[in-house]
Amino acid sequence: MTWQLFQLLVTAAGLTVFISAVSIMIALVLGTIVSVVTLSPKPAFALAGRTYISFFRGVPLLVQLLLIYNLLPVMGIDLPGIVAAIIGLSLCTAAFQAENLRGAFASLPRGLVEAAEMAGFSAAQILRRVRVPIAFRLALPALANEAIFTLRASSLVSVVGVVELTRTAQDLASSTFLPLQLFAAAGLLYLLLSWTIAALGHVMERRMRWGRV
Repeated sequence: MTWQLFQLLVTAAGLTVFISAVSIMIALVLGTIVSVVTLSPKPAFALAGRTYISFFRGVPLLVQLLLIYNLLPVMGIDLPGIVAAIIGLSLCTAAFQAENLRGAFASLPRGLVEAAEMAGFSAAQILRRVRVPIAFRLALPALANEAIFTLRASSLVSVVGVVELTRTAQDLASSTFLPLQLFAAAGLLYLLLSWTIAALGHVMERRMRWGRV
């Protein structure tokens, strides 16, 4: 395999990183909201949160991407494939992140919340300044694993017309007849990116240990 082919794969990997990073950030925000809604004392809200999680965890991501890509035009919304890909990845990943955070919220020490209540914090302040930060600390390893899953799952977005790393390797393999070298190189790039996410997760975990600023 030539250096020029590898450069094409690296360029495609940049698009993969962009799609994954944006999807992960959106999913963290949405997943936090869904997890809080799921734990709501109001049955209707809790049911809505559980329904969202059940649907997006139960339906394969490939089917979700195809549904979103084909449903939006029917609704009169014409979006580029990359936007549909980010929407699909974000919605799916948010369901898994919400479940990770729900478990973290449920395991929060009750004494911390009670102390915040005694200090005069409102429910919104307790959520923003106590429950969410601590839940993120507790769920960080699971959140990092889910980020790696999102990176790998981004290989499916080619079904909506996005030429990311896997699709680029397929196209180059069909034109150069070097499938082994190209897919090995693509696999190496995915591995390096996964290692990077795992390393960042370990760094954040060390920084967010109890008792450290």
